[in-house]
Amino acid sequence: MRKKLLALATVGLLATVTMTACDDSDGSSDASSGNDGGGSGSGKARVGVIMPDTKSSQRWKTDDPKFLKAAFDAAGVPVEIQNAEGDRANFQKIGDQMINSGIKVLIIANLDSDSGKAVIENAKANKIPVIAYDRLIRNGGADYYVSFDNEKVGKYQAYGLINCIESKNIKNPVIAELNGSSTDNNASLFKAGYDSQLQPKYDSAEYTKGPDQSVPDWDNDEAGKIFEQMIQQQPKIDGVLAANDGLGNAVIEVLRKKGLAGKVPVTGQDATLQGLQNLLTGEQCVTIYKRIKPEADAAAGLAIKLFKGEKPSVTGQIKDPESGAYVPFVSLEPLQIDVTRVKDVVTDGFVTKKDLCAGKYAKLCTQYGVGVTPSASSDTADDK
Repeated sequence: MRKKLLALATVGLLATVTMTACDDSDGSSDASSGNDGGGSGSGKARVGVIMPDTKSSQRWKTDDPKFLKAAFDAAGVPVEIQNAEGDRANFQKIGDQMINSGIKVLIIANLDSDSGKAVIENAKANKIPVIAYDRLIRNGGADYYVSFDNEKVGKYQAYGLINCIESKNIKNPVIAELNGSSTDNNASLFKAGYDSQLQPKYDSAEYTKGPDQSVPDWDNDEAGKIFEQMIQQQPKIDGVLAANDGLGNAVIEVLRKKGLAGKVPVTGQDATLQGLQNLLTGEQCVTIYKRIKPEADAAAGLAIKLFKGEKPSVTGQIKDPESGAYVPFVSLEPLQIDVTRVKDVVTDGFVTKKDLCAGKYAKLCTQYGVGVTPSASSDTADDK
């Protein structure tokens, strides 16, 4: 099995349950078709998991279902994993069906706080504990929350953008901000993080604040249209803080048409295959790697204890910005990835060298040491 990239410092629970990763044959549920993840039938005691969509990021379609299923399989706990496909009504319908058919614990990565809250209220009425996964459901009342330090994610994005602007020696750059969905609490935290670093530069007139807009539902197609309008209104955009790799790629596609790709620094997040390839070509300057397996293991560890009738011990907490209530919080550490660290994501096994370095990316992978076996003191890379 692949070795860890880093020893990940987290709160309390991560040591609770040790899970094994599944292999790349991916025996996980086909989240895009809404099939379950463990062969669990209606009425069978199990853990229910609802993923939000399959368009905003590859993680919801493939990565999270795979790692969650592996964790539950390792513990011998039945699990049903479904994906709402970006449909709020479907999200709530799946939740209601799971609750009415015998689940004992529910894990949800919500689409928006309203549909997430509705599912939680139904679960609570049926005495089913709920774990908010990756995204906090504002005023939702989840029993636990598992995610990353999302303000730090935003700060790391800003650090990357600032470094790229400085390396290109761009003076008084105009910065556009393409934010995540306004209904996603994480998007608010990311923005708080990167604005905390960019606003002082706007205030000092070192940078100029350009267009600033949220993208409904993290929709990449919509992001491309929004950025087209931005650059028409403000042709001199010198840097783009895009909230994830999908939005970043939408920006890059527009910049390519205008001959500006690689000249205008663009950020991202999630260390997607596409985002990493854009880093290799120099069209994207930074992504943020949020190690999904530890996140999935942490959520599964909580759910397994709850499934067995035990009460997990979680020392961290986060304040719900709307209700003011404190939610027990398992916080994980994000990692900033620039082109020199793309190889680390491959070493960690999140993407394979075979997929990343296909075709025109092969020479770039060689240039940046992707798949090269580290020294004896380092972890071994996966050259698959």
